Amino acid sequence: MKMTWGLCLLCLAGGLRAVHAGPVRKTGKMADKAVPQEEVNVLMFGVIQFSESLNYIYETTEAKIAKISQTLRSHEGTLQRLGRQTEQAAEVEKQIKEVIQLLQAQMAKQQAQTKTTKDWLASMEQEVVELKTKVKKLEMYLNTNISIKELQERAKEQSNILQGLQHLTQLQKENVESQNEQLSKLQTMSETMT
Repeated sequence: MKMTWGLCLLCLAGGLRAVHAGPVRKTGKMADKAVPQEEVNVLMFGVIQFSESLNYIYETTEAKIAKISQTLRSHEGTLQRLGRQTEQAAEVEKQIKEVIQLLQAQMAKQQAQTKTTKDWLASMEQEVVELKTKVKKLEMYLNTNISIKELQERAKEQSNILQGLQHLTQLQKENVESQNEQLSKLQTMSETMT
C-alpha cells in the first residue's frame, strides 16, 4: 500500500512539474502567468500529508482487522472446547442415568427377595408354633399311654427337630437383615447419585 501511494505522489509531482516547466504564453495578461513555485510546494506538502494520513489509516485498520481475526480464532477455539465439554457432559449424564436404572432394578429385585424371605420366615414360624402345639399334645398323649423310656426318646427327637428349626430360623433372619442392609446401601447410593 505504501508503494502505491508513493507512486501516486511521484506521478502527481511529475505532472505538476510538467505543468510548471511547460512553455508559458506571453499574452500580456496577469491571469496567464505560471503558478508560483511556492504554491506548487504547498500543494505537494498537502498531497504528502494526505498520503501519510491515508497510509496511517490503512496501517491502523490492518492492525485492527488482524486483532479481530485473532480474537475470532480464539473464540472459535473456545466454542469448540465448549462443544466437546457439552458432549462429554451429555455422555456422563447418560451413564449416570444408566447406573440409576440399574440400581433401581437391583433394589426392586432385593425388595422382592426380602418380601419372599419374610413370607417364608413367617410360614416357618407358624410351622414351629404348630409343631410345638403338636409336641404338647403328643406329650399329653405319651403321659397317658406310653412308657417313660419311649417318652424320653420322642422328646429328644422332637427337641432335635426344634433346635434344627430354630437354627434355620436364625439363619433366615440373618439373611433378611443382610439383604436389608444391602438394600439400604443401594438406596443411599441412588439418592446421592440423583
